[in-house]
Amino acid sequence: MTELNLDRDIVFFDVETTGLNVIRDRIVQIALVKLHKNGDPPSELTELVNPGIPISEESMAIHGITPKDLANKPTFRQLAQKIWDFIGNADLAGYNSNRFDVPMLMEEFARVGMEFDISKRRLIDVQRIFYKMEPRTLKAAYRFYCGQEMTDAHDALVDVRTTIDVFKGQLKAYEGVDMLDEDGNRIPAPIQNNMQVLHDFTNDLNFLDATQKIRVQPDGTAVFNFGKYNGQPVKEILAKDRNYYHWILEKEFSSQLKQIVKEMMREIEKEKQANGK
Repeated sequence: MTELNLDRDIVFFDVETTGLNVIRDRIVQIALVKLHKNGDPPSELTELVNPGIPISEESMAIHGITPKDLANKPTFRQLAQKIWDFIGNADLAGYNSNRFDVPMLMEEFARVGMEFDISKRRLIDVQRIFYKMEPRTLKAAYRFYCGQEMTDAHDALVDVRTTIDVFKGQLKAYEGVDMLDEDGNRIPAPIQNNMQVLHDFTNDLNFLDATQKIRVQPDGTAVFNFGKYNGQPVKEILAKDRNYYHWILEKEFSSQLKQIVKEMMREIEKEKQANGK
């Protein structure tokens, strides 16, 4: 099995939830596996979480976790520091993690007053590798890359362990293999045993946030992708319309988006001070 070339610890994780809305729904189970850059054996953490809100019938049908299972379990607030400390400064990885698990975790931390910063972490979405190279499901990915059948799908810890196996199988299958983009242009060996390369490959660099509220134009300018300022540069709007800035912070937007606009506002204030305004 391929060994990962790590220059930083990396945490693969998966969450099961009350539903699919990353802002309104809650985590009911979280599983994390930390792979250490120094080669130590992986560390694992798995917790059932009392969400404090109902679990949708659709979600229960998928993961099988019921309110009875969670009745005496800790809330996320009670587990937050333990999870925070386990992750530490590690990079993050998972299956469909960029669009769901990461923003869901960020929302849970935000609700208990902890700002989980991902700006200096590399995010690797194993599903994005799979969908770009062999579009299918996690179960099919396990069969394709590992030659085995997956059982107990949608148990969070099983999903995490399977995702790690699939990831290693992908590195073995694709390292050194070229691919074609949508226009038929050759992309030389986009899969490498290098976490920065895989971060770039698995993230949609056209958007700054998982909910796709801020889009990056070809010239690198970040523009709003919604609302009355749709298509207009974010920093220009924040500089001239402070009410809009506060409106974003107060409304039901993702904590990730709020972190981004707060950082942009800090940059605006620094630029004003540097210019003596």
